[in-house]
Amino acid sequence: MALLSVQNLTMRFGDKLIQEEVSFEVEPGTIFAIMGGSGCGKSTLLKHLIGLLCPAEGQVLYDGQDYWQSSEEDRNKLRAGFGVLFQSAALWSSMTVLENVLLPLEQHTDLSENERIDRAKEALSWVELGDYADYSPADLSGGMKKRAGLARAIAAQPRLLFLDEPSAGLDPISSKRLDDLVLDIRDRTGAAVLMVSHELPSLFAIADDSIFLDADSKRPIAHGKPAELLKTADHPTVRAFLHREKP
Repeated sequence: MALLSVQNLTMRFGDKLIQEEVSFEVEPGTIFAIMGGSGCGKSTLLKHLIGLLCPAEGQVLYDGQDYWQSSEEDRNKLRAGFGVLFQSAALWSSMTVLENVLLPLEQHTDLSENERIDRAKEALSWVELGDYADYSPADLSGGMKKRAGLARAIAAQPRLLFLDEPSAGLDPISSKRLDDLVLDIRDRTGAAVLMVSHELPSLFAIADDSIFLDADSKRPIAHGKPAELLKTADHPTVRAFLHREKP
């Protein structure tokens, strides 16, 4: 059974259609990418998957359980298995890096205080920020903030990790470093990763599968591994996206 199954999902804001007929599955231990141009609904889809927006139609299933048909108690249990890295990293500026990473452990685990601290420090060591636990987020570079956000996302050892434009705004070296960390975390934990991205190097390097959301037709128009779609996609929008050159 797929860890995440999206079935005939329709997304709307009032009468405005964002996307429809969105269906895909994410298997444990794989990296799945949501691709598409600006304004096609990538981040909106992510919000539907993590429980921030309710679909107009369709289902979001976790281990076969319909998230939006579940009780609030069951939704909370499902959310405890999610880790989320937001595009801006979304670190609390009033907290230290360590305190930020401790948040999901305090909310979603029964670990003792010492166990939570040990787990948070371990997560920071995974992302090579072990020496920055007592820093303020304001004292970190952009790439370091992303890695701190990633540490927070993985601290509770989620089965499913959501990444919203993880490489956005990073220089090529920092972006490659983050890609390597995502692969390392996937290999260490066996977690599935779902990422929203338009960064071609990341998509080609780490994604096992993907869908492409089209802003014009407002539905997916391609499905497959990005590196394979680069060779086989026949839709002109998908080809233009995957064959584009950076300025």
